[in-house]
Amino acid sequence: MKTYYVYMMTNKKNGTLYIGVTNDLLRRVIEHKQRKIKAFTEKYKLDKLVWYEQTSDIKIAIQKEKQMKKWYRKYKENVIKELNPEWKDLFIEIGGNNDMFSMEFKYGD
Repeated sequence: MKTYYVYMMTNKKNGTLYIGVTNDLLRRVIEHKQRKIKAFTEKYKLDKLVWYEQTSDIKIAIQKEKQMKKWYRKYKENVIKELNPEWKDLFIEIGGNNDMFSMEFKYGD
């Protein structure tokens, strides 16, 4: 059974927010941290995972992502505060570590 994630990235507490969906949260967060996700997330340096939710249904994940993108900012902040009141980077919590960035580490290759 596959797992899918809806997630939010930011650049700092109460900073710019990005909402995305992926089937590999650790890989995607590493891509954000390495600035491999171009355009919006690269421009604003969105490299801190502050919220995520998982599901086994890709349709539900995509629907939730689209729904959340339409929310007022206050609703998004409330969702983050419920899980992560300090807006800390959850990268370590999902299995990440700083060694993953040495010597051009490429997760999943």
